[in-house]
Amino acid sequence: MKTPERAEPEGNRWRPARNVWALSAVSFLTDASSEIIAPLLPLFLTGTLGASVRTVGVIEGGAEAIASLLKLASGWWSDRSRRRKPLIVLGYSLASLVRPLVAVAQSTSQVMLIRFTDRVGKGVRGAPRDALLAASTPAAFRGRAFGFHRAADHAGAVAGPLIAMACLTWLAMPLRHVFLVAAIPGALAVLVALVAVREERHDVAAPVAANGRTPVARARGPLPASFTRAMIPIALFTLGNSTDAFLILRANQLGVSMAMIPLLWVLLHVVKSGSSTPGGALSDRIGRTPLMVSGWLVYAAVYAGFSAATMQWHAWALFGLYGVVFGLTEGTEKALVADLVPAARRGRAFGWYHATIGLAALPASVAFGAVWDRYGASAAFQMGAALACAASVLLVLLLGFRPVGTDGALEQAENA
Repeated sequence: MKTPERAEPEGNRWRPARNVWALSAVSFLTDASSEIIAPLLPLFLTGTLGASVRTVGVIEGGAEAIASLLKLASGWWSDRSRRRKPLIVLGYSLASLVRPLVAVAQSTSQVMLIRFTDRVGKGVRGAPRDALLAASTPAAFRGRAFGFHRAADHAGAVAGPLIAMACLTWLAMPLRHVFLVAAIPGALAVLVALVAVREERHDVAAPVAANGRTPVARARGPLPASFTRAMIPIALFTLGNSTDAFLILRANQLGVSMAMIPLLWVLLHVVKSGSSTPGGALSDRIGRTPLMVSGWLVYAAVYAGFSAATMQWHAWALFGLYGVVFGLTEGTEKALVADLVPAARRGRAFGWYHATIGLAALPASVAFGAVWDRYGASAAFQMGAALACAASVLLVLLLGFRPVGTDGALEQAENA
């Protein structure tokens, strides 16, 4: 029986289900709130508060690590409780409450505490949200659904810097007052999550097997070996994928002024948003691993470009190309996770996926900042490019180029 929230395939056509629309709207508003602050935060830390580049890496890498570890716990709990929405609403509420407090921070330690708490909210909501998105979409259209969600998320990241730039240039607001504006879209995001998001009751309620095992026991089963293999190259790639705060610092180093940083950030997210849905749809047709390898190789080229860049226009061109990486990989990676894991264990699988990224993100950002401080920006970007190339080779060796998940066959085999 169909549920009201779940879209069904109509030939080759796909229409976003209610939950896909709702969660995409929530992500749009949340990212608009977050990105009012994010592109200005590295310059606020280094310029206003006197933090070092290494400190920026510790704050951003540590925040993402906390978020990803909490996604593991929240994903596991959402499988056990068979309820995704409460964790989704709690996570968005916590982040929206604390994020604007950056406006009153007087030290790097206070910014660190605020950022960590913000990322706690992200950690609580992330895995349950992704599991609910997967449950709300037929297997054949999963890449499109995750790509559509990421497109909305990045569209919010376009709106946020534009709001920040308008506040800075047209309204001549002090930087701290601009940070306070982030409270408005954050509050709207929580309201939409409360009103529009629906539970998918069939999501984690696996049928009782002939041996009498319950859906809860099914949720406790081991994750497939293919999922574990996929996490290894993803972890290696993340070790070279440091926080984007370093790209902002590099752009500023190349001559992009603070007033233009939000516009540069807009360019990045316009490309992210425009490429995410087509990228996810392409992964539905030709497979997940070819898209991921393509994205990672583009990433390596971008980082090599930042290493060699000498002029301001180089930063603009590289930021635009960098956005393509996300269109090729973000929705594709999440669709791959959903393909490889049965529905009853998807919350835990998405938790492990985010935890893998988070555990690698902290040493990645710390190492990148340390190499930058000691050997210069070029050496740090060369390191990131090399790790991306190595991860691409490892992904092909472990998963091959087969069209994993394009027809849902792998998922059906795991559920049998």
